[in-house]
Formats: sequence, C-alpha cells, structure tokens
Amino acid sequence: MTQEARSTAAGRKKTPSAPTKSGAQPHAANSPAFQQFQAAVLLLQQGKYEKAAAAFEKLLPIAPMEIIERCRVYIVTCQRQMEKHNLSFATPEEHYDYAISQLNTGYYDEAREQFQCILSSHPDIDYAFYGLAVLDSITGRAQDCLNNLARAIELNPKNRLQARADNDFQSMVDDPRFTELLYPEVP
Repeated sequence: MTQEARSTAAGRKKTPSAPTKSGAQPHAANSPAFQQFQAAVLLLQQGKYEKAAAAFEKLLPIAPMEIIERCRVYIVTCQRQMEKHNLSFATPEEHYDYAISQLNTGYYDEAREQFQCILSSHPDIDYAFYGLAVLDSITGRAQDCLNNLARAIELNPKNRLQARADNDFQSMVDDPRFTELLYPEVP
C-alpha cells in the first residue's frame, strides 16, 4: 500500500463517540446499559418473554441512542410471544379457524405450528391435515402436501372432492402424483 493510500484510509476511520457523563463510551461493551441490554436479549432468546420485556422497558430511559429502537422492537416481540402463549381454544374447530387466519395473513410458520398443535392433541382430525396440505402447497413443499392431503382423504374421503376445486393447490396441478391422488383409477 502506498503512503498516500494509507493516509487516505486513516482519514476515513471513524472517530470514537464522545463519552457520556459517566465517562464511558455510550456503545462500549462494558457499559452497564449495554450489559443490561445483552442480559435482556439472552432472556428473550431463552423464551423468558415477561422478564425480557420488563428488562427492555427498564432499559429504555438509560439506553444509548444506538439501542433504544432495538429495545422497542424487542419489547413488541416479547408482547407478541406472550400473546401467542396465552391463546386458548374451546374446540379444535376454533383452533383450526385461528390457524387458517394465520395462513391467510401469511404467517406460515405460526400456521404450521397451530396445525401441528391441533394434531398433537387430536391426531385424527382430517381438516388439520387438509390445512397442512394447503400450507405445504402454498410454501412449495410438494411431498409434504401429498402426504398430508393423502391422510386427510384417508380420514374423510370428502376432502378429495374439496381438493379438486381448491385453488390453494394451484402449485400442485401439474404434479402427476397430485392428479393420481385426486383422481384414482377405479378398478
């Protein structure tokens, strides 16, 4: 590297931020606020949403500008997670309706989690398998779609007729396995 390039590169280096009243750098890893932030993030990662939200809220008044917005985002994340865990449904049908609402709004991971939750407590509910098949079709998981739809049809043959008219299976129409599942040969 030439001397001129070195001096140009050195001139572009960021100067450190001004110290806070306490004399510590506002973004220094050893500052109390940053350590509290890291502890709150750890609580969030561990799934301790109530404690994490409280820690982030406590941090807001003293947090450096660099992490205030992240604290706010993490507070909202904690609140959403706490709401998710507080869900309760009177019937599997009600739970299914919620899963479908998640699917329709594009929250595919949440919808999958809800369908699987239904099946964990009610393993023979055909419409939960059907919902998973729709989700798998939309998300491009062809083999999973076929497996879940086959199970839904096995549990309730009317699902075959419904799937024939369901536009949510549009991505599967060119798959010969899908066609064979919906239109089996009659012996």
